[in-house]
Amino acid sequence: MEGIITVVGFLGAGKTTLLKHLTTSAIAKGLQPYIILNDYENAGLDAQQFLEQLNPSSVNALNGSCICCSGIGELRNLINNVPKRPAGITLIEANGTSDACALMGFLGVGVDSRFLSPIQISVVDVMNWQRRGEHNVLEANQIQVSSLVVLTHLDECSKERRLIVENDIRRFNPLAKIITTDQINVTLLSKLEPSDNQAEKLDHLKAHWSSSSTDLPILPNKESIFSICNALPRSILRVKGCARLKDDEGYTYFERTPDGKVSIRPFHGIPTTGAKLLTVGPGSDIKLLNSIIEHSLKGQEV
Repeated sequence: MEGIITVVGFLGAGKTTLLKHLTTSAIAKGLQPYIILNDYENAGLDAQQFLEQLNPSSVNALNGSCICCSGIGELRNLINNVPKRPAGITLIEANGTSDACALMGFLGVGVDSRFLSPIQISVVDVMNWQRRGEHNVLEANQIQVSSLVVLTHLDECSKERRLIVENDIRRFNPLAKIITTDQINVTLLSKLEPSDNQAEKLDHLKAHWSSSSTDLPILPNKESIFSICNALPRSILRVKGCARLKDDEGYTYFERTPDGKVSIRPFHGIPTTGAKLLTVGPGSDIKLLNSIIEHSLKGQEV
């Protein structure tokens, strides 16, 4: 039977990075992973990042709907149509505002009998855990029925901070195993059982935020990416995209996490959507995005 692993966690916690790590580990152990990605805007952009490891037929993107509610039917259909492989494992990344408890409940019904009961992994950004203001309830929800909690962003915090976060996690979910990214591998996943922890009900409609995307013109330099990202209001919790820089034949991937940190790296290949700016969170509006892009580039030679 084939295992199903769902990866959940708040926006920017490091879910995609963990999924890449698990994919590499699975391939090294002779397994054949199938990846399903969910996002508000253009999950295909993240899907392309796995094509160095997997054949395109082993990666699927579910755009625009939330897999814990409106998109659950489509998710079930995707899972039930996953190709049969001798040593398959299905890995699912939920969007950063998913009701993780509801997702596990829904996945327990209507999935083909060739799959094992789903296991949930939660990714926790230790530096920003429960510093989300009004979104703390959502973040806490995302660990309550996880069998495993993976701590990230540890290099940015003290040992005391890590201990505080671990104790807090145990308060919400005393049954979960807590580890770091460098401790996890696909062999460990086979030893996990579905969580029996009781979860508090979440009013998930409050987590259905606006999202938007717009085309990016050719940018003069990397500083333009930082200028655009920093100009976007902090109410927009997730910023990411791909840019084409002047005099650069390739594309540059960029993201801004909820704490405002902006990072960039080369994007391998050509994004199917071209150069794009994607945002999630209150205030996401295409007119605003275009205005900020225009203002950031004003007076610069493109």
